[in-house]
Amino acid sequence: MITDRLIEGIIDMQNPTCVGLDTLFDYLPDEMKAGVTTFEGVAERVFEFNKKLIDTLYGIVPSVKVQIAYYEMYGVAGMKAYEETLKYATEKGMVVIADAKRNDIGSTASCYAKTFLGETQVNGVSKKAFPADYVTVNGYLGTDGIAPFVEECESKDKGIFVLVKTSNPSSGELQNLVLENGKPVYEYMGGLVEKWGESTIGKYGYSAVGAVVGATHPTEAERLRKVLPHTFFLIPGYGAQGGNAQMLKSCFSENGLGGVVNNSRGILCAYKKNGGTYYEAAKNACIAMQKDLSEVIGKMGR
Repeated sequence: MITDRLIEGIIDMQNPTCVGLDTLFDYLPDEMKAGVTTFEGVAERVFEFNKKLIDTLYGIVPSVKVQIAYYEMYGVAGMKAYEETLKYATEKGMVVIADAKRNDIGSTASCYAKTFLGETQVNGVSKKAFPADYVTVNGYLGTDGIAPFVEECESKDKGIFVLVKTSNPSSGELQNLVLENGKPVYEYMGGLVEKWGESTIGKYGYSAVGAVVGATHPTEAERLRKVLPHTFFLIPGYGAQGGNAQMLKSCFSENGLGGVVNNSRGILCAYKKNGGTYYEAAKNACIAMQKDLSEVIGKMGR
């Protein structure tokens, strides 16, 4: 089961880090950007950047999250770089999260689910579009918008991360509203996620239907961890968004498991702060993050 594989990678490497490949062209070193004036040129250099990062990090970091917006903005060529990045990280054995935050209802949701998790039939031949192990989804359309994704999770051994309590400052405008039953919206959504994942619980006790829970909201995260014992967390907000290891400690259970922590700019742009090549600086940033998280979380899988 995919969440078991992610957890085993975390235990083996003692590292619950997910590298966010939110690769804006402007993040690249000047020598890689020089002379580029087309989307095709951008896409080529972005994939080159990503490929070197993956080559450097796959042995110390178990997963990557590839945010689609940073590729869509470069048109069809950018989407080709997106596809190539997903495939290359998969080839290196990393758990790959397509950060696309998709959803709709009925047949449209099914199309989104096939795009990232499943296969599409072309005259009886199965083809994969943008293959990933997980995709992020918006659950606020309700169960009929999630069911097609869960079906792909069950049949293809894939996973999803549903938006529950996001890391952005204004998330509370909606997510913290209190319902008539006394629960805040984010907790009610978390309860739905726990229910949606009941059919996919693996040997470590976590399902393939995970939750996005921001490191920047530790009080809410602590509450969610208590009421969602079988839900694995994707934890954004560490680093540039203001989250730190102490703030996200409550996302993890007593055995040091239960989540994977995303860091994007802090790794992609580490060379701008610390010098050296971008890939060695990224490696050093990942090692420092692993040490920081381990000191707070403790041994993972204990």
